[in-house]
Amino acid sequence: MESKISTSPADGALRLEALVSELGPHTATAVGADPAGRTVRAAEFHDALEELPDEPDTLLLAPSTTQAAAAEFEALAVLAARLGYAAIALKCRDADVDALAGISRRTGIPLIRVGERVSWRIFDALIAQLLGEHRYSEDTHRDQGAEPLFALANELAEFFGGSVAIEDLGRRIIAYSSVPGQVIDRLRTQGILTRKVPDSPFNDDQYRTVLRSTEPIKYPRLDDEEPRVAFAIHAGTLPLGTVWAIDASGAPELTAEQEERMRTAAALAASHMLDDLRVRRATQQPREDRFRTLLDGDDAGGSEFAELGISEEHGAELLVFFPEQREHSPLPAQLRSLLQRHLVLQRPEAVTAVRGGRVYALVEHAGSRSPRDLVEPVLPVIDRLLGPGVRVALPGVASRPGEIAPLRDLATRLFDVAPAAPADAPDARLLTVEALRPALVFERAAALFAEASELGSPAIGLLRETDPLVADTLIAWCGAFGNVARTARELGIHENTVRYRLKRAHEHHGVDLYDPDTLLAAWLQLRCGVGAV
Repeated sequence: MESKISTSPADGALRLEALVSELGPHTATAVGADPAGRTVRAAEFHDALEELPDEPDTLLLAPSTTQAAAAEFEALAVLAARLGYAAIALKCRDADVDALAGISRRTGIPLIRVGERVSWRIFDALIAQLLGEHRYSEDTHRDQGAEPLFALANELAEFFGGSVAIEDLGRRIIAYSSVPGQVIDRLRTQGILTRKVPDSPFNDDQYRTVLRSTEPIKYPRLDDEEPRVAFAIHAGTLPLGTVWAIDASGAPELTAEQEERMRTAAALAASHMLDDLRVRRATQQPREDRFRTLLDGDDAGGSEFAELGISEEHGAELLVFFPEQREHSPLPAQLRSLLQRHLVLQRPEAVTAVRGGRVYALVEHAGSRSPRDLVEPVLPVIDRLLGPGVRVALPGVASRPGEIAPLRDLATRLFDVAPAAPADAPDARLLTVEALRPALVFERAAALFAEASELGSPAIGLLRETDPLVADTLIAWCGAFGNVARTARELGIHENTVRYRLKRAHEHHGVDLYDPDTLLAAWLQLRCGVGAV
């Protein structure tokens, strides 16, 4: 059926009002500001934890705004309008339409109300279909055969006799063959139609193996899947994607000529993918998505290190940068851009992401080299370009992808327990477990006291609340290993005052100063600030 959509011959952008008309009133309706004159070139989901990218003429899909406060949504609308977005797509209740329409007219950004029964996945697919491209792939043109990657896929398909797909690290098909008579199976057909590799229980293991292998791999027939030959696309040590070819030759093993053809094709694909900025951006996005998956701790498949170009034998180091909080500051996005440029010069596999005002970076563990060697040179650059106040947590090394999320949590704890860093103490800006282990112990002990009330002594709690000078003296005396003179100097009081207060702790509050276990428990409770239970 011929599409009713009219496009701009200059750049293929679609008119927003025509896009809404084509979707139909049961799928989408325009609300608020007039959509006339607006054009759409792409669609993108809004992540409330991320900075809004500067991409004009983008249709912003905003599922999370249903529960957002009016002020939060208006702030999003103001920013989207300033960045030149085409519109914001959202779902809402009938009772909220008038208020949202008012925000739309005040900010000048049109709203597209998505039908309640239309899932966001389907709506995204409809937009992608009407735009004529997958929303993550920016290099698809109507004359696909003229594109270098498509031509490369066709050439390889003529040799193998079967369908060929070139994929990015997000397992999205960015080019495929269209040779008449090529062998193709259901899985490949589905992938080409959706421009994404269908889910399979074998995917994670196969992709991890292919990305780590230095030689092409041949997979035999599996259920209704035809035999396949696969090889990783690399730029140096940095993986960019994979190339897959259905093998119709009938040869049981990989032949020398097949191996050479795959190596040549992968090298050419890498060259095109690096030379083409748009494909390179489509490649970087999946790497960031993989990293965010690891940070969130959701659905880690086990192949993420290989897909990020990180050796599973060496493991990965997480670096977390926390800039000083400033209202409405673009600092995290600027810091992330600066770090990405700095880190990739020394670690090509480095990947960065912004989460909750912090910038996370993942690099391969360098053995005996400390992560401080990587971080310390960039701190003066950050101070000069973005201003002082950025602190860095170095929580440790992950040997498996599933360990990244716990390291992220540990980094948060390091920021929470670290004392304020003096401007003239650069070492205090680097937060490590070794340096802050006592503070981490106290933090965890305080949580333990809070969770299990029976651990706290009521007498010690009462001492802390009713006799604070005695409590402070007992803490200092324990810290001085029972040295009365040192305790007196630290508190600035007479030694006899120290002795009197210790005697009061023993006789009046029942603290046994001569049993080490009891004294340890009492000191820990006082040190953690646990009051009366």
